[in-house]
Amino acid sequence: MDRIDAVVVGAGAVGLAVGRALAQAGRETLVVEAQDGIGQGVSSRNSEVIHAGLYYAPGSLKARLCVRGKELLYALCASHGVEHRRCGKLTVANDEAEVRALRALQDRAGANGVEAHFLDAAQAHSLEPALRCIAALHSPSTGIVDSHGFMLALQGDLERAGGMVAFGTQATGARLARRAGEPHVLHFADGTELACDLVVNSASLHACALARQFDGLDARYVPREWFAKGNYYALSGRVPFTHLIYPAPADAHLGTHLTLDLGGQAKFGPDIEWLDVRTPEEIDYRVDPARADGFYAEVRRYWPGLPDGALAPSYSGVRPKIHGPHEKAPDFRIDGPGLHGVTGLLNLFGIESPGLTSALAIAELARGLLLPA
Repeated sequence: MDRIDAVVVGAGAVGLAVGRALAQAGRETLVVEAQDGIGQGVSSRNSEVIHAGLYYAPGSLKARLCVRGKELLYALCASHGVEHRRCGKLTVANDEAEVRALRALQDRAGANGVEAHFLDAAQAHSLEPALRCIAALHSPSTGIVDSHGFMLALQGDLERAGGMVAFGTQATGARLARRAGEPHVLHFADGTELACDLVVNSASLHACALARQFDGLDARYVPREWFAKGNYYALSGRVPFTHLIYPAPADAHLGTHLTLDLGGQAKFGPDIEWLDVRTPEEIDYRVDPARADGFYAEVRRYWPGLPDGALAPSYSGVRPKIHGPHEKAPDFRIDGPGLHGVTGLLNLFGIESPGLTSALAIAELARGLLLPA
């Protein structure tokens, strides 16, 4: 049986970043991907926003890794020529309860070390004349990125460091090492096996199901997966905004926001639609045109000028959640040997937003957990 230092399951942004970090640390690294290209899952179905780190509980993994990941991501975009724009974001309020939510968000941003400026209606209107609000919070470090260009840069670095990506290679489980010096043995759908010292489960929507097939991992360390769909609608015609526009946050859902692509076209979303499915194979990614009615109502709270008939169904993504619809959103789960007791195993669970922004910081943390100094 062949043996390698490290195998990362999943060639999305996070899996590629972790594989790159391990390869650059001198480990012979293979990233295995069931699909025929990089980033075919969650990483290709999101807003492509570089999040500032406003929303997450101070001290949480999401807060720390988002802020650090943003810094690393902007630096990589600059050094590798990845297209991006630090366009900034306005989070807007249209009633007093939402103003209080913005003040709380500003406090949280400050606790996370993130720049955020409170604007009155006139100041917000001077930045975005088409915007309706009574107050706004300006986040200048929010941006947008070509997510595929970012992943290509990660793949390039991985390969330059001696790593490889194997496409059409579906991991189905593993026999985990029982004692020191033994390798883990990964199983694949074609019947082959591969021995390795380090296993990183970055399978996103499939991560929980894959971890349940790890012989030697206690089942209490594998959460239940939930799937929440986010639908996006594209705007026909030009949009009169240069910043991203978000409504004031409500619970874990950031509202139907306006984001821009690098060509200046606008899209709205995601909404949140909890799916009654138990496996990713059951997911229907089609966008229901009837859901547009709710989008018009939400968007017109901050952009009254949205024309009738201007929204067209675009695409959808599904969040790899590890909590149900009536539960509080948990932190990222980055489960290393210190938690589950299995040397050389790292499980990444619930890596939804801000996973793309955090990818390089998650990779830093993963390297530290698997390759302690």
